[in-house]
Amino acid sequence: MTRHFNFCAGPAALPAAVLERARDEMLDYRGHGLSVMEMSHRSAEYVAIAEKAEADLRELLAIPANYRVLFTQGGATQQFAAVPYNLLGAGGTANFVDTGIWSRKAIAEARHLFGDARVAASSEASSNARVPAQEEIELSRDAAYLHYTANETIGGLAFDYIPRGVRPDGVEVPLVCDMSSSILSGPLDVSRFGVIYAGAQKNIGPAGLVVVIVRDDLLDRARADMPSLFGYKALAEGGSMVNTPATYSWYLAGLVFEWLKQDIGGLAAMDAINARKAGKLYAAIDASGLYSNSIAPANRSRMNVPFVLADPRLDKGFLAEAEQAGLLNLKGHRSVGGMRASLYNAVPEAAVDALIDFMADFENRKG
Repeated sequence: MTRHFNFCAGPAALPAAVLERARDEMLDYRGHGLSVMEMSHRSAEYVAIAEKAEADLRELLAIPANYRVLFTQGGATQQFAAVPYNLLGAGGTANFVDTGIWSRKAIAEARHLFGDARVAASSEASSNARVPAQEEIELSRDAAYLHYTANETIGGLAFDYIPRGVRPDGVEVPLVCDMSSSILSGPLDVSRFGVIYAGAQKNIGPAGLVVVIVRDDLLDRARADMPSLFGYKALAEGGSMVNTPATYSWYLAGLVFEWLKQDIGGLAAMDAINARKAGKLYAAIDASGLYSNSIAPANRSRMNVPFVLADPRLDKGFLAEAEQAGLLNLKGHRSVGGMRASLYNAVPEAAVDALIDFMADFENRKG
């Protein structure tokens, strides 16, 4: 069996050690005579899996005791609706920092549901080449919270700081962050946030699971007309088992958390690896006469590295040759074109080295 290097933006690469362990436990989980996929989510065996996954995630992120960790479904896209439903019960307006396609989808959903959403700052004037500075963020007087997307997977634009949401009257509102493509890529001060949510299929595990981290004091702010399965309080009180959860995805996420702790050595070690991987690739792009990246250096994503070729007529050949070389899923998003290498946690440094070597060879031959 040959495994290639996978640069897909999601569903993304999973650690080989995790896949191997899941393979070994597929038919008979630790002598119980059945697969995790076949277990009741209420069984003692599965509850132990779920509780261990949460404990490991809490340890990795140093999540304070006054935060709940929810394992839910519907993708991060469902959270575009769940967040305003859970936080606008006392009135006010959702405020957003607009930095690209995913933040705009969140804004559009809030407007679709509630008719109003304020853009407190935007990267549009820079053609999404830099994130707005803190002093550019202007909240409405009735702001209920500030939402931002830490890392835009499509444009490769990432925040280099944690913003604050302060209304004109000086009141600081809860900070909400879509962290789908950057969570667990390095240490994080969770106490700075009111709500963090993340789809699993980048750095957590396979598709089908969403992790929500929510501060206790926000659990009673929900709108009365909220769909019951969206409710953070109900999920928290039910141990994320109000209905049948995505049991196998939750199990695999737990294996990823163990891998980060035991094989990698925690998030500080993961942070150093990710910095090195992205640094190498950006250095190769910047030194090239064929490849380029337009994002301001301070806001370049470490997780998603988009780049274009000076002659777009070479794109098709680049992708075909890359695939032949075992470098998969390098085509950029259809909305922006070009190339994109996603360097999530499970993408090994050897993959980045192989990509850089291929890019240099291709440029020597075609540039």
